[in-house]
Amino acid sequence: MQLSAGCRQNLFAIKTSMLKKLFSHTVIYGAAPQITKVANFLALPIITTHLTAADYGVSGVLTAYTAALSVFASLGLRTTLINSFYKSPNQYKWLWRQIYGFLSLWNLLYALVLGVLIYIVVPPEARENRWIILVLNVFPLVFFGQTAIMCSTYYQLSQRPFQIAIRSLIFGVGTVLLNIFFINYMRMGYMGWFWSNFIVGMLTNLSYYYPLNFVLKLKPIFNFKWRLIRHSLKVSMATIPHFYSGYLLNSSDRVVMNVLKINTASIGKYNVAYTLAGAMGSLSHASAQAIGPMLNKLYKKGDDETAKNLIFVLQIVFLLISFSLCIWLKEIFGFMIRNAELAMAYPLGIIIVMSYNYRPMYFGANAKLMYAERVNVIWKVSFMAGVINVGLNFLLIPFWGYEVAAYTTFIALMYMGYSGFYFKVFKQVNSANYYPLFWIVVTIGLTALAWWVVEMPVWIKMIITVIFVSVGAIAMRKINRLIKEN
Repeated sequence: MQLSAGCRQNLFAIKTSMLKKLFSHTVIYGAAPQITKVANFLALPIITTHLTAADYGVSGVLTAYTAALSVFASLGLRTTLINSFYKSPNQYKWLWRQIYGFLSLWNLLYALVLGVLIYIVVPPEARENRWIILVLNVFPLVFFGQTAIMCSTYYQLSQRPFQIAIRSLIFGVGTVLLNIFFINYMRMGYMGWFWSNFIVGMLTNLSYYYPLNFVLKLKPIFNFKWRLIRHSLKVSMATIPHFYSGYLLNSSDRVVMNVLKINTASIGKYNVAYTLAGAMGSLSHASAQAIGPMLNKLYKKGDDETAKNLIFVLQIVFLLISFSLCIWLKEIFGFMIRNAELAMAYPLGIIIVMSYNYRPMYFGANAKLMYAERVNVIWKVSFMAGVINVGLNFLLIPFWGYEVAAYTTFIALMYMGYSGFYFKVFKQVNSANYYPLFWIVVTIGLTALAWWVVEMPVWIKMIITVIFVSVGAIAMRKINRLIKEN
């Protein structure tokens, strides 16, 4: 059926409008968190002057334990909120209000469990502030429950990103300024982080409470229907294994160290080593958003070979960026972390940053599996990677100390990135050869090279950086060419 010129013009206008909205919303969502991360990074020379390894250790241990419980705060019910918004546009508010009421009551029990956990696991260095830490972590939950999650989900689904972004920007920068105030001026050490998070947590929830309850009229229904809640939980609880795969890979190592009685100062040094991992994490998230649609378009055309080439180029870019960053970690840590003991964590930082090179090849395997609707393999890969990380930590840390946790993370992420290629189901749906063993060897080789080059004189590292940046520019031109062709 042929479309008239007017219809084609209208269709083009609609697509153009959607693209503009997509890109503008992406910028709005992404800009505020990045500004906050930059501000937080620039604050390091100020706050690290007054922080010790023990301060970082206390924060790292408690954050790891509370993260282990955090998924149970909402019980994965955000999935139900999202589904009902689209599937029942005229009745979703009735469901949302019942879930809001259920979560408001549930969070009282969750807060009690969280408080008991915090009371038990507070490191010896923070025992004198045990009750204050407990209160600062629990009170936002008791007063507001999941108010911020409910309201921000509504704004996201109704395509009002500014409401979320402006809060992220204001409260993100506010957290940094409060950290500087409490840590640098009040000299409160690790307690500065807890006070900052408490204040910002309360203000964030307050900023969402009025619009959620009075503007949107999504007040909680406490006399909710248990049948509806049980049905919602049946669906939402399936998201927990996926969450825990991320937790087991990124945060569980501090818990393992604490269980194995590694001293808090050592855990703090390990926590510092993760300082720059956030930059690679942001790159991973951004690249996933950018490359996903391109890959799906290629899969639809049956062009596995071009999809493979796109993944290869992205893998090269990741390797160039991470390697160029790692060879300068000694100087970066020395300048940004004004504490000689903490700045010496840069060798572990190399291993952690280089481990993020798993991500492009992870896209290569998982994007095709998702397109082919073979999703059962994906969560098994990620969850098994987490199990490997935890198991190796329990096995090796008692013999080689806390530093080995960086290496076990590297091993687990390499498994996560490359194991998908060896599943029979992937070979059934994919026709291109990704040469996974080759890329693993290259990643390990560059990691070892970065470990060696980081100790070289600055002028040598400058030459190496120029060479790698030049190669990166060539890779970026390759990406642009592939995008234009598709």
